[in-house]
Amino acid sequence: RERERQRERGREKLTLVLALATFLAAFGSSFQYGYNVAAVNSPSEFMQQFYNDTYYDRNKENIESFTLTLLWSLTVSMFPFGGFIGSLMVGFLVNNLGRKGALLFNNIFSILPAILMGCSKIAKSFEIIIASRLLVGICAGISSNVVPMYLGELAPKNLRGALGVVPQLFITVGILVAQLFGLRSVLASEEGWPILLGLTGVPAGLQLLLLPFFPESPRYLLIQKKNESAAEKALQTLRGWKDVDMEMEEIRKEDEAEKAAGFISVWKLFRMQSLRWQLISTIVLMAGQQLSGVNAIYYYADQIYLSAGVKSNDVQYVTAGTGAVNVFMTMVTVFVVELWGRRNLLLIGFSTCLTACIVLTVALALQNTISWMPYVSIVCVIVYVIGHAVGPSPIPALFITEIFLQSSRPSAYMIGGSVHWLSNFIVGLIFPFIQVGLGPYSFIIFAIICLLTTIYIFMVVPETKGRTFVEINQIFAKKNKPCHKAEEQATWGDTRSVNYQLSTTVFCLANKTDLITSYQDIPVLCEQRKATGVTPRSPERMLSWEYWEGHASRDRLEAPSS
Repeated sequence: RERERQRERGREKLTLVLALATFLAAFGSSFQYGYNVAAVNSPSEFMQQFYNDTYYDRNKENIESFTLTLLWSLTVSMFPFGGFIGSLMVGFLVNNLGRKGALLFNNIFSILPAILMGCSKIAKSFEIIIASRLLVGICAGISSNVVPMYLGELAPKNLRGALGVVPQLFITVGILVAQLFGLRSVLASEEGWPILLGLTGVPAGLQLLLLPFFPESPRYLLIQKKNESAAEKALQTLRGWKDVDMEMEEIRKEDEAEKAAGFISVWKLFRMQSLRWQLISTIVLMAGQQLSGVNAIYYYADQIYLSAGVKSNDVQYVTAGTGAVNVFMTMVTVFVVELWGRRNLLLIGFSTCLTACIVLTVALALQNTISWMPYVSIVCVIVYVIGHAVGPSPIPALFITEIFLQSSRPSAYMIGGSVHWLSNFIVGLIFPFIQVGLGPYSFIIFAIICLLTTIYIFMVVPETKGRTFVEINQIFAKKNKPCHKAEEQATWGDTRSVNYQLSTTVFCLANKTDLITSYQDIPVLCEQRKATGVTPRSPERMLSWEYWEGHASRDRLEAPSS
């Protein structure tokens, strides 16, 4: 017992290696996502003037207003479109290159466009900027999925929540740094904007130099590469001590639980009833994260500040202050996520955003009637940012890591990432039209989405704090109820299918209270269930207890003649 307690204490430590790996992964990848979200906002006036000057040099006439608007819209929208493309690449990259390998490869999509954007003014080409925005979008799409996956698989379960929030923390830091560098007194100038855009390559270069010296995901090495010695060595390096038997055993159990399904593609994931609620939860949380109005709040914030009497030259400082609040609250979430739990933070966050959207709608509608209403609007913006930073922004990506096992996790991130970026793109595309049509009542739509997402979380999403991946899978197994369909689809003679038949059938006989993770579990479970008098609910479609007991240790089964 004393030895087990020592092992458990050892697992709780945040070692230097784990801390540095987390920093390099998040700073080298997630930081760039946030930086490139905000980098084009401040210098937009100077960049559009560059577009006009370049067009004039080529055609000896000024660019038309519609054409300039279209080019600028492409510049902005290429980023989320690239993010969508990057999300579709995640499964292939992490399965073939590993989690760390995918991050290193991804630096191509940061360093190359950084150089191109930095040289765009000299080259007198706005097309280079538009193409580069697509490339940095691909970088963000890959990193926004791979970094949480990598850190979630590196971390012990008691630190998984805190380290899982770190990528979102660095996204907010990236946004703040871009806002600070984008001040007119710094780089938001006619000469400085190419440097502002080119700086995105610096974190990528640092990651490319240093991350190769840190371990690959032990789960990837053991479950997908079948390299037990490399997985054990990686764990020892991360944990800072040699005795990692308990954690290796935990990963082996996950591997056993995964053998039934094999590799799960995106298409297969959509068809699997046994992962139905995990998939629905991923889509709801990722869509809710973006459709709850976070980008619209930032879009509307400048107008709110101006209406409250903030001078136009000072709005940039207030915006940077809002970014600082975002960073601070995300930092708070890093420390409270293991205390309050994921589910509670999601409920608190979406509820706060719901309240802020409702009050903001009232404040905007009355701001010309009541003199102090603009100040209420500013408070609502800050409260909304706080609420989103606590739950909706950081938790969904962490949640995907926790609710899916190794074989389905890459495909789940591809789906979640695609929903994230498509939702981001849709909001950016349609919100200006919604604003024209509904005016101050635009935020009612976002309030409704926040309400629906909150209800879903309350009804469906379980708490995952402090649980292993297999234990979390057991919780969802009770919701999915896959047994009868699995029995019908299983084909005798196929090892994977029989393994799945074994798992799901005994799972049904056990009244959905147990999850089979290995053949050795089956005779024990059968004996326990016989002792309590439990019998199959559909004996004509199930085999006898004795058959499972007699064949549970075989690698390949044949159907009985009866």
